[in-house]
Amino acid sequence: MKQLLICRHAKSSWKDPKLADIDRPLNKRGKRDAPIMGERLGQSGMIPDLIICSPAKRARKTASGLCRGMQMCSDVIKIKKAIYDTTINGLLDVISRTSNRYQRLLLVGHNNELTDLVNLLAPVNIYNVPTCGIVGFQLNLDSWEKVSQVPPGAEFLFFDYPKKQHDGR
Repeated sequence: MKQLLICRHAKSSWKDPKLADIDRPLNKRGKRDAPIMGERLGQSGMIPDLIICSPAKRARKTASGLCRGMQMCSDVIKIKKAIYDTTINGLLDVISRTSNRYQRLLLVGHNNELTDLVNLLAPVNIYNVPTCGIVGFQLNLDSWEKVSQVPPGAEFLFFDYPKKQHDGR
């Protein structure tokens, strides 16, 4: 069994309109939210073995913040250009190339592709994964290579996001 966690990058700054999209940093709220969400993951025991992250600055900073919140070293982060400005099939391809030694994978990327992927994997009908929102799934797979063959019906585990009331469960 594999577990897939899908995280949209935290809130980004639009302060400097001259910056290229890939270079946009996190804003104050994004810098605050990423470690909080990492702490929630850690408290729930959902610590990833590997984090695959978009090369966009806001995604990289989100992944680092999540690691801080989980009190883990950021050397588990792998940057993959293929998840920046991609499609659902592009995301599935990146996931399918993941080594099977990893049981729990966290993907940090962008909308709309992430929300579309979430809704493809299970009938959860999430209209929009908000910034720094995380969705977890249990996949009935022994190999990441088979992820694109997963029919709808992966087991939905959780959906958490910064503004959600959280009681520690």
